[in-house]
Amino acid sequence: MFQNTSEELAVNKLLLLYILNKIEIDLTNSQITQVVMENDLMNYFSLQQFLSELMQSNFLTTYKEDGKEYYSLTKKSIQALEYFMSRIPSDIKEKIDVYIFKNKEKVLKETQIKANFSKISENEFIVNLKVIENQTPLIHIDLNVASNKQAKLICENWKKNAPNIYGEIIQLLIKK
Repeated sequence: MFQNTSEELAVNKLLLLYILNKIEIDLTNSQITQVVMENDLMNYFSLQQFLSELMQSNFLTTYKEDGKEYYSLTKKSIQALEYFMSRIPSDIKEKIDVYIFKNKEKVLKETQIKANFSKISENEFIVNLKVIENQTPLIHIDLNVASNKQAKLICENWKKNAPNIYGEIIQLLIKK
């Protein structure tokens, strides 16, 4: 893609910051990897090295939620991106913009709608359902159900219909 120079390294790091900035949500390592690999922006090992270097230099931070680690931009990274964005080739920015436009909804569902369950006893499962926006839970429901089948079905339905279900719950709760 570029000549192997220090400018190439800087542009690749800027690309990672650009992706996180453009998508406007924090991403897991696997989600960042998916964006980078599907757009053939750099190889996997370079990507991991750049993420590590961005963390070490405080351009990225991470936090854990529901057993997953999310990468987040810092003020320092946003300032650097604003200052050096012109160094990212416009055709690559456009490629990323198109990809994010087509895939943002899917990524949002992966990061903002959460559903899982755990077995408590032979006939008891706890289902944990959440909708999160900007790292803040909008709704968090724990349900006790009698079977693995029910727990799986509830999780599947939540992942497909969480915005509608959330809206219905709010309407039921504010109804006079």
